[in-house]
Formats: sequence, C-alpha cells, structure tokens
Amino acid sequence: MRLALVLVLAASILVACGSESGKLYTLDKTRSCLEQKNVRLGGTLDFVATTATGGALKAHPSSNFVTVVFGQTVADADNINDAYHRFRAENVGIEDVLRQQQNVVMLWHEHPSDADIAAITGCLKS
Repeated sequence: MRLALVLVLAASILVACGSESGKLYTLDKTRSCLEQKNVRLGGTLDFVATTATGGALKAHPSSNFVTVVFGQTVADADNINDAYHRFRAENVGIEDVLRQQQNVVMLWHEHPSDADIAAITGCLKS
C-alpha cells in the first residue's frame, strides 16, 4: 500500500513538472500581442502553413518577415518543422531561417536579427 502511494505521488510530481515545459502557445493570444506591439500582420501563407493544426500568420516586425505556424501539440510542430525541411529548395540554408519553440515553428524570409526574433518570441502567448 505504501509503495503504491509513493508511486502515485511520484507520477503526480512528474506530470506537474512536465506540464510547465509543455506550455503551448496559441494563435489568437499571440496575434493580439503582436497587434498591441504594432507589428504589421498579413500576407499569403505557404502550403505548409495553411495545413497547420493550430493556424498560422505572417508577421513583419521590420523589413524582414516571418511565417509563424502553430501546431496543436509539440508533435504537430515537429511535423511542421520536418515538412519545411523536406520541401525546402536545395540552395536554401533552412537552419538559418527556421526556428521552433514548443508548438510554434517560425520560418523567416531572411536571417533574422536578434530584435526581430525578440519581437516575435516575446509575443508567443499561451
């Protein structure tokens, strides 16, 4: 009985610890934050972004722009990341312009500045 109680307690602690690292970002709250920061939004989404389970948006924090793609889960975002790798042009250094944070994949038009990255990741909201 005591061992069962310890195992249940340990499992509860692991689930609680895992839930913080499993924070998922949402399109609506992120869009709202970007609008409040006067980041210009809009533009045509690519095929991968149009199939995203959590939606997508295009943001223009500066002259550079980024497609921000949301999965409903981290596994969905992993699949989105894989799709961008699979469908990239041979002459594109995808690692330079593709970033993933939890359930969000960001595909930049060109190498992003630190300020551009901060503008977008600072608005990722759950």
